Amino acid sequence: MIIIVTGASKGIGYQLAETLGKAGHQVYGFSRQQVENPHFTSLSVDITDKEKIDSAVQQILKTHPYIDVLINNAGMGMVGAVEDTTKEDIHHLFNLNLVGAVQMMTAVLPSMRNHQFGKIINISSIGSEMGLPFRGFYSASKSALDKVTEAIRYEVSAWNIQVTALHLGDIKTNIAESRIKTKTSTAYEKVFNKVYQLMNAHVDDGTPPEEVASYILQLLDKKKWKAHYYFGKFGQKIGVPLKWILPQNFYENLMRKYSKMD
Repeated sequence: MIIIVTGASKGIGYQLAETLGKAGHQVYGFSRQQVENPHFTSLSVDITDKEKIDSAVQQILKTHPYIDVLINNAGMGMVGAVEDTTKEDIHHLFNLNLVGAVQMMTAVLPSMRNHQFGKIINISSIGSEMGLPFRGFYSASKSALDKVTEAIRYEVSAWNIQVTALHLGDIKTNIAESRIKTKTSTAYEKVFNKVYQLMNAHVDDGTPPEEVASYILQLLDKKKWKAHYYFGKFGQKIGVPLKWILPQNFYENLMRKYSKMD
């Protein structure tokens, strides 16, 4: 299959592009920084720039008649109190995590419609299902992507195009290096430092990206997709159904304890 993976210069995206290439697929990795890898073709594309996206997609379509799969992996995290976050930081985050993903979908959909086939995976987060302390805007950006995923599933189903959101738990990558970290005011500093330390520890103890790549390989083989899939450690995945089962105040107390806020 002809596959585009965004955010392919490092972390999950790099591992995913390499794994899919090794499995025999023709993979194009989009990222601002080009990388060298014998198993996929790296293209310099900023997914917040629609002209660069369209140009890269047309470049691929000159070689291949269609694009089979898009994996919207590119994104960034943001940490800090809601009160301390600037408008500019919010716009920057949503421009990448939401608008960039949408621009990628709109670029490949004409080819998929013509081919009467296509698959799109939007990489989301288990944190999109809940407002996480000091990660409120990250949760919100991924939650917005989830709702767009649900809506577009209806809109493109007539052309045998499937779309899903893959919610990941903590994955062992260097995500902390690229996070937006807002300036923390004195009011939140003490509790934020505790939560932030735990946050990084969870990432350090996260699921290896190789396991995410293997899971996505299996997902691509499925004939019929659900709207949402969840992948990660049990302790994180269980938080999603518990949110809907437990009384709200009880659930919030659990989250406070999990986040070491008590």
